[in-house]
Amino acid sequence: MRIVAALGGNALLRRGEALTPENQRRNVQAAAAALAPLANKHELIITHGNGPQVGLLALQGAAYNPDESYPLDILDAETEGMIGYLIEQELRNRLPASRRCATLLTQIEVAADDPAFAAPGKPIGPVYSGPAADKLVKDRGWQIARDGENYRRVVPSPRPRRILELDVIELLVAAGIIVICAGGGGIPVVRDGQGRLAGVEAVIDKDLASALLARELGADLFLMLTDVDAVYLDWGATRARPVRAASPEALRKIIFAEGSMAPKVEAACEFVERTGGRAGIGRLNEAGNILKGTAGTLISSDCHGIHCRP
Repeated sequence: MRIVAALGGNALLRRGEALTPENQRRNVQAAAAALAPLANKHELIITHGNGPQVGLLALQGAAYNPDESYPLDILDAETEGMIGYLIEQELRNRLPASRRCATLLTQIEVAADDPAFAAPGKPIGPVYSGPAADKLVKDRGWQIARDGENYRRVVPSPRPRRILELDVIELLVAAGIIVICAGGGGIPVVRDGQGRLAGVEAVIDKDLASALLARELGADLFLMLTDVDAVYLDWGATRARPVRAASPEALRKIIFAEGSMAPKVEAACEFVERTGGRAGIGRLNEAGNILKGTAGTLISSDCHGIHCRP
């Protein structure tokens, strides 16, 4: 079976944790422990988020010399390498020598006229209090949006159109190599009138990029692994119910929180509708059980309606 597994932010950092190398490595070790059994039995392609990391790098760069700060596409590339290194190393520590891994920097083409560039909405970096956020707007010219009781920087998040390294990923997977790619949604690039590539100041949603990757690779299963045990109906209310299985058609009738479960549900529905494969959403440490259908939420065209757990 060919599986694309998209690791949520909890693979590297849990909400409220300091963004230290020690915390990130400890969380990656837990991610590797959950993924190793899948890697031993299946073709596995791994993607991951980078929101906290790319935001911190941007903040550090601005603190050094705001006039010489690196753009987000370069920071996306830096975080792909850093996070991929951690995941690859921890997987190697848990897998037999015959199971080889490779981390691949991945450029993903977006449209230069994507509406997202006019309406930044992707949160990155740490959370700030109101006064700290106001100062960043004044000093850095950043755009800030509310995140719960606090605030975070928001940047454009254009839709992914084309994975430029797809043929390389195909070659690696066909050779039996576990591939870590499209990290943080990939490195966003656009083409000019002559077809030349250039990076853009944006962060692509990792779930949508991962869904595109899963479709293009002909994956049988697309997993989105996070810190929530399932998709919920009436999330946050006393009557909240975890969804065991659902069809894309039924899920599309439900309104989910933007910036949280909505992108995951959209990515899952797109994958299932376009490929006929299955998608799963659930906790990272239950990846194997999501595959078996005994944990998380399974989205499939074979399912009719929405089935909730008791």
